[in-house]
Amino acid sequence: MIQRSRGLLFLAVLTVVVALIFTFPARVAYRWMAPPLVQLSGIEGTVWNGSAREFATNGVYLRDLNWRMRPLQLLAGKARYDISGTPASGFFESEVAIGFGNTVTLTNLSAAVPMQMFEAAANIDGLRGNASLQFERLELTAGRATAMDGTVDVADLSVGFLSSSPLGGYRAEFFTQENGIVASIEDIDGVVDLAGSLQLNPDKTFAFLGQIVQKPNTPESLRNQLRYVPANDRGQHELRYEGQY
Repeated sequence: MIQRSRGLLFLAVLTVVVALIFTFPARVAYRWMAPPLVQLSGIEGTVWNGSAREFATNGVYLRDLNWRMRPLQLLAGKARYDISGTPASGFFESEVAIGFGNTVTLTNLSAAVPMQMFEAAANIDGLRGNASLQFERLELTAGRATAMDGTVDVADLSVGFLSSSPLGGYRAEFFTQENGIVASIEDIDGVVDLAGSLQLNPDKTFAFLGQIVQKPNTPESLRNQLRYVPANDRGQHELRYEGQY
């Protein structure tokens, strides 16, 4: 009889614990564990299935953020969610896994977003255009990109300090390597013929190396800037830009 009572007590306690876990308010979890750069407002639901009216981090902004956890993934030591949201224009959908060591991994990421979202993160004033993202994997550790495999297509790119006119369309393909992340960059229908490479290093430094050839529709303001960049005998201007991100 005593053993049966203990068994019933254990079952009751276990039921309460499971109920608390599955109904744990997302608002409380956010107050306890929110990363310093992440801002959420209008939080509703639980850590398992919920929503937020607004999400912002480092200039990236989404409305109507929704999440749904995949409980079985907890057995692998990760909290994995299906997440969707709405930027100022376009859409955002991805599977998101939160692991140990402040690591966030986005897989099967599909999004259409305005380039202005990345203006602060890229530290480029006047960044405009529309980006289409397709990533198999995007991994962030303490806010730093540690893995990127996918493509970014940009239409109607505009960079204030380069030209007041749109620069056309470009594509970047990202690959993860042992020494960091590399990307090949080319024009699709740009106002210049561009072929370049981008290296993102583990120490948060980057290096871009590209070759540019003017086209008949290259804006005059950009032509004037290219006059200060030496060209080879094929008319290719070599650009190199390094910094931190």
